[in-house]
Amino acid sequence: MIPFNKAVYLPAAFEHVADVVKSSKIAGDGKYTKLCSEWMEKRFCAKKVLMTTSCTAALEMTAILLNIQPGDEVIMPSYTFVSTANAFVLHGAKCVFVDIRPDTMNIDEKLIEDAITEKTKAIVVVHYAGVSSEMETIMNISKKYNIPVVEDAAQGVMAAYKDKALGTIGDFGCYSFHETKNYTMGEGGALVINNEKYLERAEIIREKGTNRSKFYRGEIDKYTWVDIGSSFLPSEFNVSYLYGQLLMADEINNNRIESWKFYYENLKKYEDQGIIELPNVPLHCAHNAHMFWLKWKDVNQRSDFINYMREKKISCVFHYVPLHSSYGGNKYGRMDQDRYTTMESERLVRLPMFYALKKEELEYMLGVITEFIHML
Repeated sequence: MIPFNKAVYLPAAFEHVADVVKSSKIAGDGKYTKLCSEWMEKRFCAKKVLMTTSCTAALEMTAILLNIQPGDEVIMPSYTFVSTANAFVLHGAKCVFVDIRPDTMNIDEKLIEDAITEKTKAIVVVHYAGVSSEMETIMNISKKYNIPVVEDAAQGVMAAYKDKALGTIGDFGCYSFHETKNYTMGEGGALVINNEKYLERAEIIREKGTNRSKFYRGEIDKYTWVDIGSSFLPSEFNVSYLYGQLLMADEINNNRIESWKFYYENLKKYEDQGIIELPNVPLHCAHNAHMFWLKWKDVNQRSDFINYMREKKISCVFHYVPLHSSYGGNKYGRMDQDRYTTMESERLVRLPMFYALKKEELEYMLGVITEFIHML
């Protein structure tokens, strides 16, 4: 079976994890936490990067930092993972779901302004498949209405919009280093803070509501409880596993891009014939090959394709069921227009994509896809 995903494995991980064991400094905010944060701050030109236990945790921190209260509204796409919504619903907010663009599967920036009310407290954009939302338009709306922007860049590490790293454009950026992502620490994430007014409180919230970070920097002689917070700080074991991948970030990225290009270049003729649709990457976006998707005529054809691939020992999967169509989405949100979200989500399927995907595996999958198309 060719799996849909394989977590990144590098021999250097053993060295770094062993280093943590020998140091006896296994809790958070140690050597590797600092190394990973510093690497991302330098590479992405980010003001501050705080490692977290997950991208979900990073999103939950933004909800606290924005002081989300019951009755507030938060704009976001319905086509996203539930964490995007849960972070704000936990504090009583209502999700205002906005339709997507069918070409990128990102939020339709032209519909955001109409969704704004006096209750709107944040705009959350999701960079689907590591392809940026239209951030220039979105940031202009943010400035016009003085509404903060949160980038759910769970899939966007090493991707960019007009030469700016995803996650560094809005007020906050949230990264994921889950097992399924391009760079992984098993479970983990990061919060990128681009608006300095939130920095001091973010450190406090991440440290269970204490000012311990100031204490460790020698800025105060003891630390104490000063605000709400939680345990958002990851173990050194997790971040040490990630660090070696960051040192090889370009190699991993380039390898994935080559696999993505193989799919695209060899399947483009079928898109030209109107049989399938392939991903669109705007010229001003640099993607990271987080995934390769294609779209079939309808949900039935997609199901037939997934089953055929499974018979040939290839794991292909569809993605999100739109949040607004779920029980939770109906209870905690609303959506006024669904022109594309449901229809496009039912046609989309994701092909295997991971670091070190072998050429013979790619060629085998291409052959099976071609067989299926010839049977239509």
